[in-house]
Amino acid sequence: MPILTRTVLGEIARWYLAGVALFLTLLMTDALSSTVGKLLIYHPPVFKAVAAFLSILPQNLNKTLVLAVPFSILLAFSRMQRDNELKAILASGIRPLSLVWPLAIPFALVGVLAYFNAGILVPAGLANWDRSWYSIYDMAPPPPQQEKYTYAPPGALYYAGRVNNDSSGGQVARLDGVMVQRGDEILTAQFGAWDSGKQTWTLTNPWITRPGQNPQRSPTDVVVPQTDTLRPPPPAAQQVSNAELRAALAGDTLSRKGVRDYTFQLAARAADPATPIVFALAAGMLGLLIRNRAAAFAAVLVFIVCFYVLWTTMPGLAGAGALNPTLAAWIPNLAFLLLAGGLAWRLR
Repeated sequence: MPILTRTVLGEIARWYLAGVALFLTLLMTDALSSTVGKLLIYHPPVFKAVAAFLSILPQNLNKTLVLAVPFSILLAFSRMQRDNELKAILASGIRPLSLVWPLAIPFALVGVLAYFNAGILVPAGLANWDRSWYSIYDMAPPPPQQEKYTYAPPGALYYAGRVNNDSSGGQVARLDGVMVQRGDEILTAQFGAWDSGKQTWTLTNPWITRPGQNPQRSPTDVVVPQTDTLRPPPPAAQQVSNAELRAALAGDTLSRKGVRDYTFQLAARAADPATPIVFALAAGMLGLLIRNRAAAFAAVLVFIVCFYVLWTTMPGLAGAGALNPTLAAWIPNLAFLLLAGGLAWRLR
């Protein structure tokens, strides 16, 4: 059995390396084809273009490590089926499932590589991808924004539809869609400014509404005290390392949606590296049932499409609060574990 296991793993390893090369080439070519027009327009130096594409490489590598698993196992088993090797193995009295369980070991090592890559290199690469393209466009990155800011001290309410922070880290931010309620007085303005050094909001020619009076437009700007602290919004969860995700979740700076996004991202970085193991079990059991290479190629497509649909749907559902973020991150793997369990029952 050890010799047979090494033989099967060797066959799968050859297909896996070919799959990694194939999928990584396809993903990087897709990234290049979607941006080549911009490169031709802006004529960036070669080192800037290379830096941009190297920064997206870790994310595409993680996708490739997963996609190549069903590709390698299904095609390897289809070749062994075609040459009647599997028939000879099963005819010798070896149980089908004993060929599948050992597949989890090497792909667990792939999962470990994917875990560290997802937690360290991928976030840094995505952040550098954005910076590289702003450099190619010869533009400064836009100031960080905070949507639907609300602050409610005793007896007052401060609201801004958007807070545009100073990207240089200054103490003044622009406000859009401003409303301030102090006692019975309500002030509304299209624009304003937040000076955290002076602890004030300045409303540009606001409308002033008082009980029993028609709203009146102020001829001048109105300055009101505001004692909250101006903080830049948290970065996108995809661009934050695991340690920073945990630190942010332990603090109190995130909105409810931010907590859901960060929780999902942290859970996904544990769930996604487990996908190669789940794929190895499900694809191995399915490969023992497939009799020809055409069916194997079709199974590869079905695997990838079904997983991709689940994988891309879950972040939106978690961010909207429709699903628990941790559960949403694990649902794709749970679905394929159920598939593996059904196939194992079929092969028992």
